[in-house]
Amino acid sequence: MSDSRLKRFGLSGFNKPKRTPSHSTKSHVVLAKEGDKVKLIRFGMQGAKTKPPRKGESDADKAKRKSFKARHAKNIAKGKMSAAYWANVTKWS
Repeated sequence: MSDSRLKRFGLSGFNKPKRTPSHSTKSHVVLAKEGDKVKLIRFGMQGAKTKPPRKGESDADKAKRKSFKARHAKNIAKGKMSAAYWANVTKWS
C-alpha cells in the first residue's frame, strides 16, 4: 500500500521519523501507521535541547529526561498514533 504523503514529505516508509530542519516549529515528521489507520504527525520542538541517555551524563540531563517522560507519560502510552510517543522514541530514548 502506497501513500502520496510518503513522497510529498520525503519519508522512506511508514513509522520512520525524519528531521524537518526547515519547518518553523516542529523538528520531525512521521507517517504513523497502526493497522489500517495512517496519520501524519509532526512532533518535537524545533531547537529543543533534548537529552538521549549517554555515558557520563550530568544529573541535570537525567532529571530533564525523567521530567519529560513523567510529564508526557499518558500521551506516550497512547502508542504510535501520538506525537509524544515519537518524541520519546526519537529525541529522548
